[in-house]
Amino acid sequence: MTGSASRPYGSRPTISFNAQEWSGAFGDLGTDLPLIVGMIVTARLDAATVFVVYGALQLCTGLLYRIPMPVQPLKAVAAIVIAGGVSRDVLSAGGFTIGVLMLLLALTGGLAWLQRIVPAVVVRGIQLGLGLQLGRLALEKFVPQDGPWGYALAALALAIVFAVRDKPKLPPALLVLPLGFVWAAFRWGTGPALGFAAPGPALGIPTLAAMQQGFLLLALPQIALSLGNSVLATRQLAMDLFPGRAPITLPRIGLTYAAMNLVSAPLGGIPVCHGSGGMAGHYAFGARTGGSVVLYGFFWFAAALLASADARAMLSLFPGPILGVLLVVEAVTLLSLVKEVSGDPRSLLLALLLALIAPSVPYGYAVALVGGTLVARVWLRPAPTS
Repeated sequence: MTGSASRPYGSRPTISFNAQEWSGAFGDLGTDLPLIVGMIVTARLDAATVFVVYGALQLCTGLLYRIPMPVQPLKAVAAIVIAGGVSRDVLSAGGFTIGVLMLLLALTGGLAWLQRIVPAVVVRGIQLGLGLQLGRLALEKFVPQDGPWGYALAALALAIVFAVRDKPKLPPALLVLPLGFVWAAFRWGTGPALGFAAPGPALGIPTLAAMQQGFLLLALPQIALSLGNSVLATRQLAMDLFPGRAPITLPRIGLTYAAMNLVSAPLGGIPVCHGSGGMAGHYAFGARTGGSVVLYGFFWFAAALLASADARAMLSLFPGPILGVLLVVEAVTLLSLVKEVSGDPRSLLLALLLALIAPSVPYGYAVALVGGTLVARVWLRPAPTS
């Protein structure tokens, strides 16, 4: 698939709500839903509040950027919270401190400085690593659910995606998701219990003690991944997929990233970011405007009404094999971006090395960002002319 039609820079694109935008709206669901529900259950968050805040952030982002610039849960934070049982106060404080750090980087010119010194090959390596991580997650955790029948369901869903990928009038997600609903109804019979609960009270500004703990436990591991994927790689992907739109600048991405967390934390929401994976997912399933993100926001509003009494009920409506297929499509879109450096064997080798390091070692995205920049500056330096 190719990017959008060229537009003069500075133009303000329209927002569409056609079938392609509806399909693209669910391109990031496979990543978001398990992480959000996992944090809600582990940290004992108020599900209705999380869903409402998350949906509102999607709505604002779609209207502001007018391209598929979705909001995502912070992956490193989610992994630490789910694995370590972090309390909701520390989780909120971690999101707040991450917002403060990103705000400082955006206002002081730190993001522009990073753009100048981080080579494109490092960004491609980080995107490739994220694609590998998402693909592995899909194949190891989601697709195997439900045993042999789950594999058959995933194979059928993937076949549908490939069969209609070049047919704009048949958006794949709008065909795959109903298949999942039918499977859920068959598996659960009458279906999981759903119910309504009003959003809980806001948490307010975190305490100093919680902020110190959140900074050490959550903010430091997350910030490197955010710099690489949420800011640098997202900007690069936006320019790749939407070259004719008004320029997406690093300070703008940093400011909206910071603002989202500074608002979400006191209201009782989860820490969030932008992300190249989310944009790739929306795009891969047909989205070309901010309409898909707006629609995705309304999906989370509906989730707050339908499943807020037990957030885990949401997972039962979306079978693991279906979520896995959504992740695979998102991963393939990210993996394909490495072709931009494939013409230079040394650049391709470095991108592959960084892609292996980023999701595999402690603080891997920080190592890939810093180490990859240093190696690229030395190893890929042009030979002096005689």
